[in-house]
Amino acid sequence: MRIAKVIGKVTLNRCLEDLVPGSLLIVRTCNRRTLSGAAGPNEETVVLYDQLGAREGSVVGLVEGREATAPFWPKKVPYDAYNACILDSVDFESIVTGEPTHSL
Repeated sequence: MRIAKVIGKVTLNRCLEDLVPGSLLIVRTCNRRTLSGAAGPNEETVVLYDQLGAREGSVVGLVEGREATAPFWPKKVPYDAYNACILDSVDFESIVTGEPTHSL
């Protein structure tokens, strides 16, 4: 599971039969640097499937790959990332560089 912050949403103009009702969100993954509060680029931008109701600015836990499709088994779905949880807060203290604790 990785931590990410919701930065937007995807709007489709056509519905595919394979898509399960829910939202597609654009998220930026958080790395150690961003979790510690240091300025710097995030790792990557990902589109994930959400049925929990996350909004822009929410911090979420995302799973990818086979685990992302597990909630839909045995149906096959075209999702690569799935929102597993919405996080109220994240307390992170880097043990590698001794950076201060920061909360998202």
